[in-house]
Amino acid sequence: MTGSAGERRRVLPTAEELRVWRDFIETAEALRSTLTSRLQSESGLSPGDYAVLLALSEADGHRLRSSELATGIGWERSRLSHHLARMERRGLIRRENCATDSRGAEVVLAAEGTEAFRSASIPHLRAVRELFIDALTPEQLSMAGELAAALRAHLDAPRDR
Repeated sequence: MTGSAGERRRVLPTAEELRVWRDFIETAEALRSTLTSRLQSESGLSPGDYAVLLALSEADGHRLRSSELATGIGWERSRLSHHLARMERRGLIRRENCATDSRGAEVVLAAEGTEAFRSASIPHLRAVRELFIDALTPEQLSMAGELAAALRAHLDAPRDR
């Protein structure tokens, strides 16, 4: 039910809306799965590894407080802590005491992590181009950006809906 302000708002999606939703979700998952497989087979990095290395490579001094890193990649701190332990054992990152706060720790990009990130980036970006960008016209790519922005804004809006 849509239309005038006096009409009751539909609570559940229509069959067509559900079809679009499922197609969107299933396609996004298939794309993510294919990109993940290629990233892992071509570089040995997981998407989580890549996200951490990307954030550190973009940070001032290639270092971030653990809490900032967790927020930046959208992870819970406990999940990040476990993942960082595995990355540290592989020599990709180091954890150091924070120079400005003795209670805190900073995650630092190690030389091995820099090399792993550089080696992974070109094949990963080629896969992004091949599997996502090249599948769309310039107009569709622009629309995809608008769609993502609208969804992000809706998710970030106050929850008083």
